[in-house]
Amino acid sequence: MVDNKKLTASERSTDFGSAGSRRLLRQGFIPAVIYGKKVPVHIVLNAKEFSMKMRHFSETALLEITVGAKKYECLMKDYQENLMRGEIKHVDFYEVTRGHLLRTMVTLTLEGNPVGAREGGVLDQVVYEIEIECMPKDLPQTITANVSALKLNQVLHLKDIALPQGVKVLEDVSMTVASVKSIKEEAVATVVTEAVVAPEAVVAPAPEPKAKK
Repeated sequence: MVDNKKLTASERSTDFGSAGSRRLLRQGFIPAVIYGKKVPVHIVLNAKEFSMKMRHFSETALLEITVGAKKYECLMKDYQENLMRGEIKHVDFYEVTRGHLLRTMVTLTLEGNPVGAREGGVLDQVVYEIEIECMPKDLPQTITANVSALKLNQVLHLKDIALPQGVKVLEDVSMTVASVKSIKEEAVATVVTEAVVAPEAVVAPAPEPKAKK
């Protein structure tokens, strides 16, 4: 069975610069860097392997990168892509250390059909990502909030969400995450907004009185 969270790479010790990167890309490889503890580690990835596994990666997916005899536990932080050619040009990884706290952004996912939505309301998600702190072993792929009990015109705050064990939120817990709005209220708000920005009617000047003969 293929482990989609493991990558094999080789160390890049020569042929740096844009010309060297272009040569690597033509040969079916991707230049990459692992940042973290000390000096950045420059590596070369197999483009085919990376492209096959990339869809399983996220900002919170812990990846194991084997470089020779060493193994690095990393998060993929950024990548450069040539959209015209459908080609990954460069990848940045961040090495994490087991036993040390990690700070990162994690996706917030809503699940369930709110009571208020069944009463004619509309679920409105306001926040999609939050910053958290935890040990690497406790890092969740996503934080899920169940909105099934949310009634019409009710608001879900960050403090109302049950967090996975070992996870601490680094945001204002009073922030609004989602709400169920009344369709009528939204329609009224739209009408009021349009009335405020509507241009004033142009009033034609009254005709001047004719002089008496």
